[in-house]
Amino acid sequence: MSRAIADATGKNERLDYTHVGIALHSDAADSVLEATDGGVKIVALRDFLDRSARIGGRPAVVAMRLRDTTGIATSIARARTFLGQPYDWSYRPDNGKLYCSELVWESYRTAEGNRLFSARPMNFRASDGSMPAFWTELFAELGEPIPQGVPGTNPNDMAGETILKEIGRYF
Repeated sequence: MSRAIADATGKNERLDYTHVGIALHSDAADSVLEATDGGVKIVALRDFLDRSARIGGRPAVVAMRLRDTTGIATSIARARTFLGQPYDWSYRPDNGKLYCSELVWESYRTAEGNRLFSARPMNFRASDGSMPAFWTELFAELGEPIPQGVPGTNPNDMAGETILKEIGRYF
């Protein structure tokens, strides 16, 4: 799945973002709230890093933070309400399921309730215009059309949002 995401949304740079989570800090331990094939859950930061792709043997993970952290506690609280929701293999909004960047998109909002991150027409095609077998097989199994062009999010577009700033790299 990561390869199919990178093929469809990547920028052909050293780092193509294929997953996103929300860092949680506590006195006990750092963790990540994420949506994966197991649904929306909280995992230990170490587990998150151990599952990541590698660059030079180190986790290919970039930490980013909102430039304006006003309302961050409300966003984190909202994100926690999604715990236990199933993974959204259909990649469609408003269906009671969430994929990784959809979790972030739904969680971070202004005080007025507007989403902070943009939705854009989704692309599932590889850079050469072909449809990767992963997507064709997945949506055939689901009995659904591929949501090409449906508004949504992806980790690469999200990472490029000007509301974020990079605060660290693990590689």
